[in-house]
Amino acid sequence: MDADTVNRELSIARKAIGWWQRQGWIEGDPTIGIERRPAPPDRTKALAENQITALWRLDVALREKTFWKMLYESAARADEVLCLNVEDLYPQDKRGRITAKGGAAEWIHWQSGTAQLLPRLIARRTRGPLFLTDRRAPAGTPTLDVCPETGRARLSYRRAEEIFEENTRLLANPLASPKDIEDLDGFTLHRLRHSALTHDAEDGTSTPMLLARSRHASVRSLERYARPGVDAVARHVAERDPAARRKG
Repeated sequence: MDADTVNRELSIARKAIGWWQRQGWIEGDPTIGIERRPAPPDRTKALAENQITALWRLDVALREKTFWKMLYESAARADEVLCLNVEDLYPQDKRGRITAKGGAAEWIHWQSGTAQLLPRLIARRTRGPLFLTDRRAPAGTPTLDVCPETGRARLSYRRAEEIFEENTRLLANPLASPKDIEDLDGFTLHRLRHSALTHDAEDGTSTPMLLARSRHASVRSLERYARPGVDAVARHVAERDPAARRKG
């Protein structure tokens, strides 16, 4: 596993161990001696434009097409979108009401790609989770996470992440052999949000609008997205190529 995954899992384990110790269930800490791994900053989180184009061409289910398109067009967080209910949508305005970090009610906005897919995904449903599993909800599933019209459960973040990662392995590793693809990693859902905001910044979107799109509170939080991606750098270099200028 990469450093970020190891550090996250270690942090979760230590919080659980601390609670178990306070309950008197265990005395020692089995993670003593395990150190966090150094995680160098990832400068390539934004997908290139050709990767985004290739993503839309993948042969996947309507649910995945709609979910991925909404994540990219809205630049929303995956967990926020997965918590959407049908009644939270305002299709005529191409927007939806989400519950953001801290419980605040906020809005996300999408474009024509999502707008064209949503009616097919919703079908005739009028309420309940927007993105559903393929099977009926198991006993004990919270009522808010069950569609009252189909009996199916809300799609979980873990399952949505697994599906995206599995389907993007070849995109993430274009030189890999198909027979080796199961041993490789695909993309994470967060990279769609990162890509959307980075591409906005590359296109000259103003700082106030980037803040509104990202729903961050401080400009400093935008620094991770304001770094030009590989396509933007390639265009910059090509436009300043002396040979190209002479041809012009």
